[in-house]
Amino acid sequence: MTTFTYILKRLAGGILVLLAVTLVTYLIFLILPGDPAQASCGKPCTPANLATARMVLGVDKPILVQYWTFLTGIFMGRTYGSGAAAIHCTAPCLGYSFQQDQPVTTLIAQTFPVTFSIVIGAAVLWLVAGVAAGLVAALKRGRVADKSIMAVAIVGVSAPSYLLGLLVILLFGFILNMIPVGGYVPFAQNPLQWAFHLIAPWCVLAFISAAVYTRLTRSQMLDALGEDYVRTARAKGLTERRVIVRHALRNVLVPVITLFGLDVGGLLGGAVITERVFSMYGMGALLINAVGTKDLPVILGVAVLAATFVVAANFVVDLTYKLLDPRV
Repeated sequence: MTTFTYILKRLAGGILVLLAVTLVTYLIFLILPGDPAQASCGKPCTPANLATARMVLGVDKPILVQYWTFLTGIFMGRTYGSGAAAIHCTAPCLGYSFQQDQPVTTLIAQTFPVTFSIVIGAAVLWLVAGVAAGLVAALKRGRVADKSIMAVAIVGVSAPSYLLGLLVILLFGFILNMIPVGGYVPFAQNPLQWAFHLIAPWCVLAFISAAVYTRLTRSQMLDALGEDYVRTARAKGLTERRVIVRHALRNVLVPVITLFGLDVGGLLGGAVITERVFSMYGMGALLINAVGTKDLPVILGVAVLAATFVVAANFVVDLTYKLLDPRV
């Protein structure tokens, strides 16, 4: 199979999965208790106003017709209502929040930079720190370094993120007064303040996730060091560093990259707890507020976008496999 064919197959599979996910997600939110038109009806919500709201939202049509309208709206835009009072949602349209009087894509565009900043910075930290710590633990198996690293990893796996975040705020924010206790500064406004305000959430999220990567890397590296190809490489007279980096580590990174893609893709849909603890209004906070007010278009839009991130991350991971293991 050529690389081009491999990419096409993975891309086609990702599109099919995404269509299935959007359909299932849409149907789940459609059959939930409560009428989305009721929340947009206003007060007093007379039967006539409710019927108008249902017509404007399009929930008076059959389910499959509603889904097709939602799907085509992503690529072609969508118009709610008709006449002078019509509201046009330009593509990509994930719905319209009548409670906030804004398209869902606008609300997401306002909050996504916060979530993206938190996730990407933390992801770099937890990947580098987790793999490095796991590698050291495997190479120093049974020694003090190994036991110390695994003890810290157990703490990271066990510690609730909200508790760890509050402890960091209390110690470094209030007692030592070294870091901001919350808030977000856009990168374009001040890059240094952007990074300064994100240090705490980066470290908290990275510490918890790096613990999992440390344990995974250590176990995979110990298995790899016992494989025949590693013994063969050593028998050929290769240096230990070359054996570890060029042979063992490449195979160890395959499951690590798989987990990394899932974690990053999932968190891009909203780092809910981290955003709440550090008072940052990202997609997680947007989702929580929408759940509290039963703003179904926002909930649906964020859920579909989160699924898109996971599928896209899996696609990138599949392409990475080709670089790490040519046998794929």
